[in-house]
Amino acid sequence: MSINELFNKNLKVINTGIGSFKENLENAGAEAVQVDWKPPVDIDPKVMEIINSQKEIIDEANKKALQIVLNGKPVLIGMDIAKNVIPGMKQNLILHSGPPISWDRMSGPTRGAIIGALIYEGMAKNPEEAEKLAASGQIEYAPCHEHSTVGPMAGIVSASMPVFIIKNEEYGNFAYCTQNEGLGKVLRYGAFSDEVIERLKWMEKIMYPILKNAIESAGKIDLKNIIAQALHMGDELHNRNRAGNSLFYRAITPHIIKTAENRENMAKVLDFINGNDHFFLNLSMPAAKATLDAAMNIPNSSMVIALSRNGTDFGIRLAGTGEKWFVGAALVPDALYFPGFTKDDANPDIGDSAITETVGLGGFAIASSPAIVQFVGGSAKDAVNYTLAMYEISIGENNIYQIPYLNFRGTPTGIDVRKVIEKNLTPFIDTGVAHKKPGIGQVGAGVLSAPIEPFKKAYEGLADALLK
Repeated sequence: MSINELFNKNLKVINTGIGSFKENLENAGAEAVQVDWKPPVDIDPKVMEIINSQKEIIDEANKKALQIVLNGKPVLIGMDIAKNVIPGMKQNLILHSGPPISWDRMSGPTRGAIIGALIYEGMAKNPEEAEKLAASGQIEYAPCHEHSTVGPMAGIVSASMPVFIIKNEEYGNFAYCTQNEGLGKVLRYGAFSDEVIERLKWMEKIMYPILKNAIESAGKIDLKNIIAQALHMGDELHNRNRAGNSLFYRAITPHIIKTAENRENMAKVLDFINGNDHFFLNLSMPAAKATLDAAMNIPNSSMVIALSRNGTDFGIRLAGTGEKWFVGAALVPDALYFPGFTKDDANPDIGDSAITETVGLGGFAIASSPAIVQFVGGSAKDAVNYTLAMYEISIGENNIYQIPYLNFRGTPTGIDVRKVIEKNLTPFIDTGVAHKKPGIGQVGAGVLSAPIEPFKKAYEGLADALLK
């Protein structure tokens, strides 16, 4: 085509810049296509050379790690008090979500939840005493993840709290999680008012014994099967657990009726579970944790086995580097806020609940639950596109967890840190939003893409491990 012929035709522009350029072109009457492109992540060429030179070794390790995840069989086998079953748990230890952090760097909701936990444990009489004790050095802090545990939002677990016991039947490892309190002014969002403590005490003294006896009567409850069904019913098992909760309710109710001695308490427990659509979140999370922990310490693997946030930092772990954390700053989600609150009130992203994304649920399965993207004005098409994008950074597809809209394609599973860096595409997460000040609680829910910094550090950490 000659240059004269070119300029006699209508221009069609391919824009690789910011989206407003495309909008300006269209406003001027030109036809334009937006290319979703990002510049490559700034990585030392020597580090990239190490990773690329070991491609076959890493691929083989990832194949092994992914197979372990796909083989996982998480089942609920019981309940107990945290100090009795969580490895390393003791009276002055408080577990929190995310990577390690000291009191002086903790976010408002994490501090608020710790204050509430100390009052709940009887170690402080009021918030002032609790805050003084929390900062005194007498209380020890550690990530839930380092004790086979996960916690939503602030993730606080103290010695007397009842926990679910999940076993990975295929590999014999365990994971633990507290009972879900519901939404709004709750401990996990940093609230610590009298009503919060009273609810926790009711959950310990009334709900826990009833559920414990019911689970013993059931023998075990297959969580993997419930999750797979829930995906077919509109859940993604992070921000939407309505179907999972309903399926769990059906499984546990006959055993509650069979074993509960007090009919009034039985009715209150059933009403609480039925009225709390997030109750199953505290089962889907440890199910994911038990599944992924079995793949820890697979030499040379670039597969992510934890995504976690403490409200200050965002941390990840790799199968090939074991318990080592790679950390960057946590981001504030794009969210729909409750009346009276705005993004200025929001704390940066927080919680261990992104373990669901790590196993191929949550934002990775959001095509099964398009209503979630309405939090930020998105459409069903956006939900599908988010899931399709996650296949680009995943090692494979799940053999059990499937998305009906995608012709029952398996969810993208096994985040590959190499692909995250190569494509400059980070995991998509849907999440709740806590107020940045302690004591207030939940202010909204939304979505975000993980920060790149932890993945960059993990990529470099994997290269170091390959040289050893």
